[in-house]
Amino acid sequence: MSKTVTNDPPAGPTSCGFIAVLGAPNAGKSTLVNRVVGEKVSIVSPKVQTTRARMLGIAMRNAAQLIFIDTPGIFAPKRRLDRAMVAAAWSGAGDADLLLLLVDAAKRGEDPDTRRIMDGLQQQKRKAILVINKIDLVSDRGKLLTLAARLNEGGLFTDTFMVSAETGDGIEDMVTVLAKRLPQGPHHFPPDQLSDAPQRFLAAEVTREHLFRQLHEEVPYSLTVETEGWEEFKDGSVKISQIIFVGREAHKAIVIGKGGQRIKEVREAAQKELATLIGRPVHLFLFVKVRESWTEDPERYRAMGLDFEP
Repeated sequence: MSKTVTNDPPAGPTSCGFIAVLGAPNAGKSTLVNRVVGEKVSIVSPKVQTTRARMLGIAMRNAAQLIFIDTPGIFAPKRRLDRAMVAAAWSGAGDADLLLLLVDAAKRGEDPDTRRIMDGLQQQKRKAILVINKIDLVSDRGKLLTLAARLNEGGLFTDTFMVSAETGDGIEDMVTVLAKRLPQGPHHFPPDQLSDAPQRFLAAEVTREHLFRQLHEEVPYSLTVETEGWEEFKDGSVKISQIIFVGREAHKAIVIGKGGQRIKEVREAAQKELATLIGRPVHLFLFVKVRESWTEDPERYRAMGLDFEP
């Protein structure tokens, strides 16, 4: 995935580094990465555990290339898929030059998942940068200061930023500091590249996002989407065929909807977004299949970029 860049190549020394974005589920990690990159490279939904695998978002700021690792939310895993997602998040932290811990300012009380991440970082003797997100949802600034002071008690954080990934408030101040902290060296990616994910994978993620937005209860966590076919035509359009794997026959009926209405709405919304993302007409075809044991299938984990045995 790329975009047109008009900036001239930097004349002086360049810097480049990996920045892992850690946080509890639904802290706003993907929204923050998309905001910094300036384009959508990771899916977003109100559902927790939307991000399943590590995603890279690549941003340029003058001579600095910032490579953000959008990780799955870290929580107490119960299932194999949960364990694989949490393992992917910690792996992303291990590969990073800088660590951001994103905290939801609007969440009431102490978040046990945030505390779990902080304990893990302290055990690894890793320093991090605290990013208090969703400040647009908190009217009492005193509460923000109290939260920052409490989280900084253990000496884990080198810096604290208060931002809104949704509105962009405070984001560029944070990015300016991050760019200055990166090690000097050549850029890892071309200046117009936004992500390392293949288009087929990103296309599947877009459809999964729209399924998440349409569905409720446990169904979203019992499905996955894979791009099975990608056919380009001379007129510039592309035919994309995808399979939606669900765990139960009842879930298939829910995904399809009465008279096929829900799957039609998902297809239309995903098709429209994909056409915008890849800059060409898209013909999207969706097929729903029941595979009761897909969460125990190593091939499905490989398709999602996860380790089957974390």
